[in-house]
Amino acid sequence: MHPFLDGNGRLGRLLITLLLCEQKILREPLLYLSLYFKTHRQRYYELLGQVRTDGDWEAWLEFFAEAVVLTSSQAVDTSRRLHELAAADREKLTTLGRAAESTIQIHKAFLAHPVATAKSLGARTGISPATVNKSLVLLERLGIVRETTGRKRGRVFSYGGVLDIMNEGLELPAR
Repeated sequence: MHPFLDGNGRLGRLLITLLLCEQKILREPLLYLSLYFKTHRQRYYELLGQVRTDGDWEAWLEFFAEAVVLTSSQAVDTSRRLHELAAADREKLTTLGRAAESTIQIHKAFLAHPVATAKSLGARTGISPATVNKSLVLLERLGIVRETTGRKRGRVFSYGGVLDIMNEGLELPAR
């Protein structure tokens, strides 16, 4: 019996990544192989069928290794681009004078959580609400973050550059 309507593939792909972490091949579960398999769904099912009917593990392992190589390369590229974005934005913040220190702390918090509220940023950084709000105004002016709700209270801010890089290649609705 399958725990998911679409079979056990999802669970198997999760276990593969966790096994790679457990074996110290990956330090963190950064490989998202499901997107590769979804993109190459026809070949994925074809090769699984060949393993079942003909015992053709070699073709399956070659396909899997190709997925790991491509996904790893994409993860490295994404990491590099996120690092470059953070460095370029941090450079803009160094021009803010006295406000730079607290705004850089808020920027760092956004790197860890690219969607946040003023309250959550204050809790993460220990910066006062007034200073968090001043930093958010500066980050908005510089085009680094934007407010997404249009409300006066309970506003939500997003670090669009980070989200854009992280969502590339995913089929997501427009934000």
